Order: sequence, then structure tokens, then C-alpha cells
Amino acid sequence: TACTQAQSWCKLGYGPLRMSVNLSARQFRQPDFAGHVRKIFEDTGFDPHCLELEVTESMLMHNIEENIITLNELKAMGISIAVDDFGTGYSSLSYLKRLPIDTLKIDRSFVGEVTENCDDAAIVEAIISMAQSLSLKVIAEGVEKSEQRDFLELQQCDEMQGYLFSHPVPAGQFVELLKKSRD
Repeated sequence: TACTQAQSWCKLGYGPLRMSVNLSARQFRQPDFAGHVRKIFEDTGFDPHCLELEVTESMLMHNIEENIITLNELKAMGISIAVDDFGTGYSSLSYLKRLPIDTLKIDRSFVGEVTENCDDAAIVEAIISMAQSLSLKVIAEGVEKSEQRDFLELQQCDEMQGYLFSHPVPAGQFVELLKKSRD
């Protein structure tokens, strides 16, 4: 559905757009998941280089060797992989360097008080620094205040998402946002 929707926006002249999709553990663990995703691209015509799949740390740590194989199959198609809610799971840093990932998404629980809580600030700074050292992109989730945005910009966070920028909107309203950004 996400690829079909993004493809329709591209056909309207609003593209190419990167579409991020959160995967459930059930989806990710289905047999031949990469084959199912490949079929979606064939059916929709959506460019795999425009898709980012989001998986959680805890999802990745279950059957790690099998997951690395699946992630490599997805990466071979051109798909980007993001680790969602980073910092809340039980990942091993030794596996982090082996995983074929592109992005770490800092969990909102660290971003919420990043300007008031020195521990949260230290964790966010460490995640950004580590990601940059590993040539990974960093996205901060849950940015709701300009002070949070300013702190994250100072730390050279690559991207941010949250209510400061927009509340979730239905597809029809998103087209209006695309029109405004183009104008």
C-alpha cells in the first residue's frame, strides 16, 4: 500500500519521494520476505532506492544470522534499512557493525527531555557521534519543540521528525503539503 501510494504521488509529479515503512516482526520473519518485497516493486513500479524499511533493535537481535541474510537481500535491491527506536532495545554493538543498515532512528524517549536532562543529552550525543563514525545517517524521533531541534542541529543530526514539523496526516492532506513545498 505504501509503495502504491508513493508511486501515485510520483506520477503526479511529486517525486521521487522516500517512503519509510515500519515492519512488524511477523512481516520480517515470513518465509522469503525479500521475494515478497521484490514482487511489490514489480507490481507497483516503485523504485526500491526510494524505500526505507524500519526494523527495531529487538527484532534484529532475534535470529541475527538469518536477519543479516534477509537484510543483505533487501539491500541488494537498493532498499535502505533503518533501525527504529534505537537505544531502547538490547542490541549488541558488535552486531551493529555487522548489520547492513543505513540509518539509526533515536527513540523519542531520549529526545523528549534532551534539553532538560543531561543524561538524555549525553545519550543522544553519543548515538549521533557513533552513527557518524560508522557512516550511518541519524534521525531523531519525537521532536516537538524548537529547543530540541536547535540542540539536534548543533549535534549535526541528519534528520528530525515529530509534531514540530507536522502531525501525521492522511494521504490527501499530504498532497497539499507536497504542493506547498513545491510552491
